[in-house]
Amino acid sequence: MLRVGLTGGLGSGKSTVAARLRSLGAQVIEADELGRALMEPGQAVYSAIVRQFGPQVLAADSRLDRAALARLAFDGGRLAELNAIVHPTVIEAQQTWMDRVFAQEPSAVAVVESALIFEVERDARERGESEGVLADWRNRFDRVLVVAAPEPLRLARYVARITGGPWNEDVAADARARIKRQMTDAEKAVRADFVLNNDDTLEALLAQTDVIWEKLKVESASNQGANTQRKR
Repeated sequence: MLRVGLTGGLGSGKSTVAARLRSLGAQVIEADELGRALMEPGQAVYSAIVRQFGPQVLAADSRLDRAALARLAFDGGRLAELNAIVHPTVIEAQQTWMDRVFAQEPSAVAVVESALIFEVERDARERGESEGVLADWRNRFDRVLVVAAPEPLRLARYVARITGGPWNEDVAADARARIKRQMTDAEKAVRADFVLNNDDTLEALLAQTDVIWEKLKVESASNQGANTQRKR
């Protein structure tokens, strides 16, 4: 088995890499998707957010108004409060998912796609936390993959994804603000096991992914063999 973290900044192309890995045989879960599920009514994360931020973050149907919550978190300087509620539960849910995957497929490569693997750990340690799921998130992975790309290219990709193509300066400004809160590609690269450079064609990115996948498969099979030997 092999636990893999897949990360990269806004517009880097990590979702493309995740999709490719899934098509090649990896088990993949998206942290954002998991977080959204845990923020639905009836979930503990949902209740904690409402208690912390108040009814102003609720929509008419009693679900979270994500736009209002984002404004409070990002523009209102309350992102740390939101992360402290969401991230520990999301990380524990990821661990539960991995345990289930490995129980069913001991030689699996389980990939968690998340934009903030390094940032969550950094922020926790800046708050003085030296232990716990947030301060130790990087170490929960056997390997970490970083998808890197020049910032202007990432901006263009993000804006095109949001608008459907045309440039929009308001969307770009929001993207720049989000990128500013993230670590740089260079900072992530020094702590990564593999770096995929997404500054060329889609085919080039997929080719890099394919090469790394073969290495991950070999390591996962090796780990499984070692585990089998220890049990004898």
